[in-house]
This record gives sequence, structure tokens and C-alpha cells, in this order.
Amino acid sequence: RYIRIGDKECEFHENFRLLLHTKLANPHYKPELQAQTTLLNFTVTEDGLEAQLLAEVVSIERPDLEKFKLLLTKHQNDCKIELKSLEEDLLLRLSAAQGSFLGDTQLVERLETTKATAAEIEHKVIEAKENEKKINEARECYRPGGDTGRFYGMMLIIVMTENYHSLYTPQAFSVLFHRAMEQADRVGDTQGRVSVLMESITHAIFLHTSRALFEKDKLTFLSQMAFQILLRKEEIDPGELDFLLRFTVEHTYLSPVDFLTTQSWSAIKAVALMEEFRGIDRDVEGSAKQWRKWVESECPEKEKLPQEWKKKSLIQKLIILRAMRPDRMTYALRNFVEEKLGAKYVERTRLDLVKALEESSPATPVFFILSPGVDALKDLEVLGDRLGFTMDSGKFHNVSLGQGQEAVAEMALETASQAGHWVILQNVHLVARWLGTLEKLLERFSQGSHRDYRVFMSAETAPTPSEHIIPQGLLENSIKITNEPPTGMLANLHAALYNFDQDTLEVCSKEQEFKSILFALCYFHACVAGRLRFGPQGWSRRYPFNPGDLTICADVLYNYLEANPNVPWEDLRYLFGEIMYGGHITDDWDRRLCRVYLEEFMNPSLIEDELLLAPGFAAPPNLSDYCGYHQYVEETLPPESPTLYGLHPNAEIEFLTVTSNTLFRTLLETQPRKALVSQELEPSTEDKVKNILDDILEKLPEEFNMAEIMQKTSNRSPYVLVCFQECERMNLLLREIHVSLQQLDLGLKVS
Repeated sequence: RYIRIGDKECEFHENFRLLLHTKLANPHYKPELQAQTTLLNFTVTEDGLEAQLLAEVVSIERPDLEKFKLLLTKHQNDCKIELKSLEEDLLLRLSAAQGSFLGDTQLVERLETTKATAAEIEHKVIEAKENEKKINEARECYRPGGDTGRFYGMMLIIVMTENYHSLYTPQAFSVLFHRAMEQADRVGDTQGRVSVLMESITHAIFLHTSRALFEKDKLTFLSQMAFQILLRKEEIDPGELDFLLRFTVEHTYLSPVDFLTTQSWSAIKAVALMEEFRGIDRDVEGSAKQWRKWVESECPEKEKLPQEWKKKSLIQKLIILRAMRPDRMTYALRNFVEEKLGAKYVERTRLDLVKALEESSPATPVFFILSPGVDALKDLEVLGDRLGFTMDSGKFHNVSLGQGQEAVAEMALETASQAGHWVILQNVHLVARWLGTLEKLLERFSQGSHRDYRVFMSAETAPTPSEHIIPQGLLENSIKITNEPPTGMLANLHAALYNFDQDTLEVCSKEQEFKSILFALCYFHACVAGRLRFGPQGWSRRYPFNPGDLTICADVLYNYLEANPNVPWEDLRYLFGEIMYGGHITDDWDRRLCRVYLEEFMNPSLIEDELLLAPGFAAPPNLSDYCGYHQYVEETLPPESPTLYGLHPNAEIEFLTVTSNTLFRTLLETQPRKALVSQELEPSTEDKVKNILDDILEKLPEEFNMAEIMQKTSNRSPYVLVCFQECERMNLLLREIHVSLQQLDLGLKVS
């Protein structure tokens, strides 16, 4: 019933049995760590994790079933222990009996009692197994929920943690799993409830994980998640997904059509080797006009494929698109996820500090991962003002770490933990030697602390993985938030507008002029920030444009409009382009570009006539409602295109092609083991090494027979002696190679 582990006595129940089973299958932790029975707190295997999560789902949805199952397991163990005790007692009496034991009445009676008890216990065990079978059948109704948890848990803890370091601890995933179940809508029938649970867990994991990823990695994670879900549902073919990710083009063919490059045509020939794509090369060549129209369209991922190829599945369309228009793959993957998982997975969401604060606790700090041009302190101060945690009231402690600030930070943490204050430790990467101490301090001060006590930290990213200095424990136990500028005109324009509110629109006496110029200023800010992603085609150098530039310009605009009877266009353009934004710019050509932007966006036609800020996007009319500007952007802004930034449509081809190749390379590297193809299609690493080893051994020549060589000549000239010496040295080398390969072969057999 009880098992002693160290100085603790643990009751032997079903969860502990599952834990031991999993530990035996994966003995990667030290023995003292294997004693923990917390959910997911062990080296993960699919079966063990599925059993644990299924138990968690059933304990929440049907606590009566789970409680009965635990009692049943305990009863079965009691029966086994009692039977074992009877057997040992009987054996002890038999060994102690002298002479014929038939005359020992007491012993015979004991035998009869043991026999009857054993029969009774056996009957109870059979009955318990039948009850257990019925319980398991009832629990199986919730198997999809456990299976979902198993799958996402495996993906996040095994796959994502190996490639995106320190995203989750098992305990953090456990909390997330439970919260997702609690927030799921209640549905009457079991099957519907399971579907709701699956969707709730999926979306919760997506939101929680994407919040800790950079913009460039979010699409990678989203695509990875979609592919793995569809693989498990058997909605996509593993071989096709494998080809899409690897896209191996072995031969080069000259293109017979002028709208495809040699590289694209070679990719088409490689695609045509697959059974589902037989004849695509002939169709492209035979119906060149139709295919040209599709290939040269602005958004081919949204257009139907020519001829009968329009009937292909989504994954097959992705393969064709990657062959002909690899630059459009990032947009195509977003559309793929939207169609398969839903629009809510591709919608851009604002940073919600309120939700992050709700998920935090005294033991779970919030960790901001900083980016150039972004200030996390400002957003935190705004939230603190709303909730009553301000520097003026003494409830908000701001410590900018650096030399000599460690003691100040320790004092602030101690005070805040007792009084329930907030502490933000900025730039923790500057005190690398103190980070180990900080980790211990956070753990110590969180114990018995005030419930309102919160810790926020910020740090810049390390340039390379080798320069990563933040302790893994500090990251794993924190809620990580990436704070970086948005990407895309839509996101940038919304972000620019979010710096203002309804009061801002009504503050100026020249309301119409102020609103029109302010919106043009927001569009200008979105343009200069968005051009950074185009590299040298956008700006000659990278500049740290930030929301502070925009808000200061808005203040300047208000002051100048209030102080002048007419709009001072020239003054405003000079202040914005040469001082505020121009203060960042060091290249003369970039400064000229900034000046041209302002001349286009800020002139009398902005107020007097309809001014096009971009092709198909006019400056909005005089709207009285602040939310109306966001709605106008959503409804009117054209699809993402370089023309929105004043660039040629072809400007993003190279940028998107490089991004696409990087994306697919990362997707391939982060695939779970055995996720894509079977062992027959994809041999393991050990098999590959074994094949190479056997190939080398087969090609390895025999050693030179020195006695035979020496007998063939009696001439001992210098050239002959050098030949003998080289043969001897070659024999030594061949012998060493042979021994090394044999040892490697033995190592492979052992592994």
C-alpha cells in the first residue's frame, strides 16, 4: 500500500504506478527526481503522458469515475497484499512444522482458512477487473481530450522545447491545460464536450506559446502545429508533407516556357515524379497561357489552379505553389492554417498585459524580451496607473540594472514581497553573474509573500545561442512576452493608431485639420517602420524608429495648429522629417526619401481634396469616432503589398523567397521524430551511419604484402626505399581505419 522513498512514505495509487511505468521506460532523470509524482514532471513518453492527461480530464469532467477507479486500484492492491501475507504466513508455518503436519489441527485449519480467503480474494479480483473494464470504457469517451493533451504536450515539451529553448516547464503546461479546460464552454453531450475541450486546449496552447515567440517564429510554430494536427487526423499524406518540406530537386532542366526560371522548371520536373502530379510538366508546357496568368498573378495563392489541377488538395496546391512561386509561401501557409484551423489562429492580436498579469503570481514573474525601438516600461506604467501601482504611491519599483544596482534590486524585491508591490528589473542581461542569485531570491521571496506581489523583468536577446546567459530556470518559470514592432502595413497602422484615443481626437480646436494630419502621420510612421523589413531596398541602414517619435510628433502638431491661424505645412514637414524622425537618419539618401514621403502625405490636398496615401487607399474622411478609424483601416486598406510603402511590387520577391526558404528549413528541422514518413521512407540516423560505414568498409583496400613486394626487386635505390616506406605507412593507416570502423559498428549495435 505504501512505498518509502527517501524519508517520505507515498501511497501506492494508479498515478504513481503510471509514473513508475514511465520512469522505467525513460530512466533519464536522477533517482531522487524520479520520486516526484507531479503531472508531467518526468521524461515524457506518449503513452505515459496520455494516461496522465486522460486521468486529469476525467477527474475534472467525471470526478466520480476517477475516484472510483482509484479506490478500485487501491482495493486490488490490498487484496494482493493480503494474499501475499497469507502465503508467507502459511509457508512459515509449514517450514516450522515437525513430522506429519496432518496431526497439527491448528495448521490444517489455517490451510482451510487460507484456501477460502484465497478463493474469496480471487473472486473479488475478477469482480474488480470487470468493474475496471466498465470504468475504462466510460473513461474512453474522453480519450480524444487526453489524446489532444498528449499530442500538444508532446509537441511543446519535446519538439518545441528542443528548438525554442525554455518555453515551458511541465508544471506550466499543467496549469495551462487545466485553465483551458475550465474556460471551455459547457456542452450537454459527451462527444460535443470533448470537441469543445480539444478546441479550447488547442487555442490556449497557441496563444500562450505565440506570445513568447518573435514575429519571425510565429508562422513557423503555427504551421508546425497545423501540420501535426492534420497528420494525426490523417487529413494530409505524410509523404506529400515530407516532399513539401524537403523539396529535393536533384537535376537541372532548361525551362521551355519563358515565365518560369530554370530553377522553377526543375522543381516542376521533380514534382512530376510523384504519382499525384504525373503529367504536370506536360500540362504547364502545353497550356502555357493559362499557367502564365496564374504564375504572374499578384496573389497566386488565392487564385484557382488551371485545368484539372484546381481539384487538388490544399497540401498539393502548396507543393505546386512552392515550385512556381516560392516567394508567396508565407502568405499561402497563413491561408492554409486559416482554412484548416480557423481565422482566429491567423488574426493579429495586441499585447494583452492584463491577461498576462492574471496568469502571473508571486512565484511566476513576467519576462519581457526586448526589441530595438520598443519600451516595455511604458505599457506597464499605463497598466499600473489603472490598477493603483504607481511610482508616486510607492507601489511600483523601477530598477534599471547595471553595475552596483544588485543591492538596490534585492531591497526592492524584499520590500515588494512584504507589502504587495510591483517590481520591474530592467536589462537583467547586464548582470550576468548575479542572475543565479536572482533566481534564488525570486523563489525565496515568493514563499509567504503578499498576494499582490509581482515581479517583471526585461532583457535583450542574445546575438547567438552561445551567448545566452539567462538561466533556464528563470525563463521556464516566467511568463515570457516578446515585445517587438508589428509587421505588415495593417498591423503597423493599427499599432500607430493605438497610441491615441478619443480624447486625443477632440483636444485640438482645429479638429478636422488635426485628425487628417494625425492619420497621415500614423500612415507615415507605418511606412517608415514597415520599410525596415525590405532591407537595403527599404532603407540604406537600419534605424530605431519607435512609437515615441509618433507621439512627440502628435504633440508638436497640436502646438503648431493651436499657435497658427493656418496649417504651417512647411514647418511641420521640417520638424517631422529633419528633427523627429530625421534625428535617427544618418544617410543623405534616406533623409531625402523621408522628406519625399512627407511632401506626398502632408500637403493642402490632404484636407481640401481626396488624397491617396497609397494606390487604392485614400485618406479617411473626418470621422468623429476614434474606433471608426480602425474600422476604416480594416475595411479599406488593400492587401499587403510593397506598393503600400511606395515600392515596386517586385521589391518583396527576394525578401519573401529568402523568408520562405528559412521557414521551410526551420519547419523541417523542428519536425518530431518519425512525424513525417515511415522507417522505410526515412531511415534513422543510425541506419544512415551504418550504410556509410558498410560502404567505406567495402571500398577499403587490402593491406600491402610487404614481403611479396620486397621479393619482387633486389634494387634498393632511394625511390624504391621511399616506395617501401609509403607502403608501410599506408598499411598503418588502413589498419587504423579498419579498427575505427569496427569500433563504430560495435557502438551502433550497442546503441
